[in-house]
Amino acid sequence: MNNFGARDVDVVVVGAGQAGLSGAYHLRRVGLVPGRDFVVLDHSPEPGGAWQFRWPSLTYGKVHGMHALPGMELTGADDARPSSEVIGEYFAAYEERFGLRVQRPVDVAAVRAGEGGRLLVETSAGSWSARALINATGTWDRPFWPRYRGQETFRGRQLHTAGYPGPEEFAGLRVVVVGGGASGTQHLLEIAEHAAETTWVTRRPPVFREGPFDENVGRAVVAKVDERVRLGLPPKSVVSVTGLPLNDALRAARERGILDRLPMFDRITPTGVAWDDGRTVQADVILWATGFRAALDHLAPLRLREPGGGILMDGTRAVRDERVHLVGYGPSASTIGANRAGRAAVREIKELLERAPALV
Repeated sequence: MNNFGARDVDVVVVGAGQAGLSGAYHLRRVGLVPGRDFVVLDHSPEPGGAWQFRWPSLTYGKVHGMHALPGMELTGADDARPSSEVIGEYFAAYEERFGLRVQRPVDVAAVRAGEGGRLLVETSAGSWSARALINATGTWDRPFWPRYRGQETFRGRQLHTAGYPGPEEFAGLRVVVVGGGASGTQHLLEIAEHAAETTWVTRRPPVFREGPFDENVGRAVVAKVDERVRLGLPPKSVVSVTGLPLNDALRAARERGILDRLPMFDRITPTGVAWDDGRTVQADVILWATGFRAALDHLAPLRLREPGGGILMDGTRAVRDERVHLVGYGPSASTIGANRAGRAAVREIKELLERAPALV
């Protein structure tokens, strides 16, 4: 692929959420200059990563805080404010303090093998020719919508967590919430205060976890997610490994019957959902809290995926191409994990740049 017309940089960072900003911070720390030696491209309209799209009722207190970005703490945040505002302002201040010069909104269409051992990054703002790539695109742009028989016949409204507007919009309605993760339970508890009726449906019985999420538990979680990634399989959600932390709100909801869960329905009808045993539930809304998948379509030209559907990783590096590092993917898909992954990726990229000066 010809690099003609592309701007030369050492590194392109795709995504300016927690993982991307961490990577950019560490690139700057090893001496690379923002805008000259590396660029940060973000397709979102404002700072804040995926947080800027979260519903207003998800306050900062409900997210139980956030692990700080490297080099700058988030202090004095009001727990009652929407997390989208708190974290958006924090990310904006962070970008300003460290002069990261994030370019937005920029959509990355494709990353290809270019000439001279470089990568060609094609975007809505032109192309860049890079020696390495930090991919930090997360999952928000790829909501997972399951498909069930009769889904197209439903006369009510179907929406996904990605478009959740907050609980007030469901006042007086009959709502089926699908999904056993953290978002599903948060939606359910909120909506139950406004809806005429709620029904909770999950594929597997939910597992509630007592006790603190300490360092030992955290290490075990990372190890289990890492095991899948090392096999070239798509990573699973954190909740599938950890279970749901049982707090006072969940205990109260369980006592009130809000968390009385039904197994997954077999089909969708024009007026609700149905099971093959004859049971039916009438619904005005089906809310799919069914998670997200890694947003990696732009990397398809590099053919990084394994037969199992995932990308085989060695740390943050894609095994099929050492120039490509994925942060916020698999075991680093958490705020603290993203920070560590950003540092680890830059360490390896620095070695690559020093080892292969002829590729410039």
